[in-house]
Amino acid sequence: MYESFYGFREKPFSLLPDAGFLYLGSKHRMALTLLEYGLMNQAGFTVVSGDIGTGKTTLIRHLLDQMDDSVRVGLIANTHSTFGDLLQWISLAFELPFQGKTKVEMYQAFVDFVIDAYAAGQRTVLIVDEAQNMSAETLEELRMLSNINADKHQVLQVILVGQRELRDTLRRPDLVQFAQRIAVDYHLEPLTREETTGYIAHRCRVAGGRAELFDAGACDAVHDFTGGVPRLINLLCDTALVYGYAEQRETIDAGLIREVGHDKEQGGLFRTQAEAAAADTPAETGTDAAPLRPVPAAERNLRVAIASQSELIRTYLARLLGRFRIDVVATAALSQEDLAGLDPAAMDVLLVELDDDLANLDDGLRARLETWPCPVLFNDSLATEASLSRPNRLEYGRTLSNRLYALVPAPPQSVA
Repeated sequence: MYESFYGFREKPFSLLPDAGFLYLGSKHRMALTLLEYGLMNQAGFTVVSGDIGTGKTTLIRHLLDQMDDSVRVGLIANTHSTFGDLLQWISLAFELPFQGKTKVEMYQAFVDFVIDAYAAGQRTVLIVDEAQNMSAETLEELRMLSNINADKHQVLQVILVGQRELRDTLRRPDLVQFAQRIAVDYHLEPLTREETTGYIAHRCRVAGGRAELFDAGACDAVHDFTGGVPRLINLLCDTALVYGYAEQRETIDAGLIREVGHDKEQGGLFRTQAEAAAADTPAETGTDAAPLRPVPAAERNLRVAIASQSELIRTYLARLLGRFRIDVVATAALSQEDLAGLDPAAMDVLLVELDDDLANLDDGLRARLETWPCPVLFNDSLATEASLSRPNRLEYGRTLSNRLYALVPAPPQSVA
C-alpha cells in the first residue's frame, strides 16, 4: 500500500523473520559472534535465550544462511507441550526414515548418520528453536543423545534457542549435568534507545527507502512504546507507515507514533503508559486498587511468597499483586532446594504457579507443599501467562488477589 509512496522495494517492517533485515546492534552482534564461535570450536551445547520478539529466530536464519556444505544441519523449528518422541523429531529434521521404527532403530540410524558425516569431513548440527517448551525429561534425553561424542571428537553439536523460561529450566538441580555441558550461552536483551533508532533506519535503508524517514522524536517514541523489542517495533512502525500514507506525510514524527501507539494500547497490544508507570512505582492503595474483599484499615497488607519455574511469571506477579495491597515478600523457583530458602513465618500465603495438577510434581516436592505451615494457593500458570497479552491484566490481578485474601481469615471484630 505505502511502499511506492515512500520509495520502498518491499515492506521494511514485516513481522516474518527475514535474515536479510538483520540489524547487528551490539547485542545481536555479540549473540551471532558467540554462535559462530560455538560452531567453529565444536561446542557440544550452545544456548541463546531472549524474551518474546527479541529477534532470536531471525538470528538463527542468518546463521543458517552462512553455513556451507561442510555442515549438515537439522532444524526443529517449533516445540510444544505435546512435543512427542524426540528421536522422531530429530529424524524428521535430518530427513531420516522413522515411521514404523523402534526407538532403538531410530537411535542407531541417527548415530550411523552422524558418524558417516564425520567420516566425510562434515559436522552435524541440530538446532532447536522455541526450546523453552521442552520438558526437563526431553532435555535430559537430548543430553544422553550427545554421548555419541567421544573424547575430543564432537561429531554432534546442539544449539538451543528459546525464551527466558529455557534458562529457568536449565537451572533445575536435576539438569546440572546438562548445564555443565553448555559451552556457550547468551541472553538477548531488547534494544537500547540508540539501537532502536539505528534499527529503524537500517530496515528503512535495506528496503530501499530513506534512513531518516522516521525522525529522532519518532524513534524515541517508538522505543517508549515498545521497550526496544524488535517485533513490537516492526508492528508499530508498519502501522505508522499506513497512517502516514493515509495522511500523505513525507516524514513520520513523534506525534504520529503517539497516535498509533495509543490506538494499539486500546487494542491491548502494548502496555498502556499508565500500566508501564505503575509497574515501576510503588502500588497505590486507592479504592480502585483494593481487592474485592474489604480490608480493615488496621489490617496490614497480605504477605505472599511466589513459587514458579518461570522467572518471567514471578516478576510479573510480584508487580501485579503489589497493586492490590499485597506485599510479595519472596519469590523462588519451584524446587525443594529453593523452597527450603523461604521462611513460612514471614508470609501469610504461598502462591504456587503450576501448568498442571499437583500429581505431576515429584514426590518430595509434593510432600513439602502438602505440609507447608501456612495456606498454599495453587494457580494455573498458563492462565497467568495468557493474561500478559490481554488488556484486562488488572482484572486478573484483582481476581487472583481475591483468592489469596480468601485463604486468610479476616481478623475478628472487637465487641464494644
